[in-house]
Amino acid sequence: MRRFRAAFFCTDPEASAADVLTAVADRASIEQAFHDLKEVWGAGQQQVRNVWANVGAFHLNLWLHTLVEAWAWDRSEGRRIDRRGSPWDDPGRRPSHADRRRAAQRESWRREYHAAGVGHGQAGKYRRLARRLLQMMI
Repeated sequence: MRRFRAAFFCTDPEASAADVLTAVADRASIEQAFHDLKEVWGAGQQQVRNVWANVGAFHLNLWLHTLVEAWAWDRSEGRRIDRRGSPWDDPGRRPSHADRRRAAQRESWRREYHAAGVGHGQAGKYRRLARRLLQMMI
């Protein structure tokens, strides 16, 4: 087990050690959220010309990030992680935001696939679903 040691400083001489550590923890969670927004959702990489379109694209990224986190909130860890595609990965690692997003996508596609088999005209539903899947890969 690796141990990380660091010194944290505060400009407020009245701040206690607990206050400083709480501020550092809060800052770390904010930085992790911005990292997820930039790396997983591509926030800030939009190629739009209008400033309001840029604001809207960034706002959409924030909402998608929030919806994935809300979706994964009460789900068990086993339902949020699928590491079969990366056997080298540490199975004890907590799920990242990207893991949660992939789990939400898997569940969404699974529900849509099962819904396509219900009712009349299943062949057409499956063809449309397959077309959509192929368009996503291109």
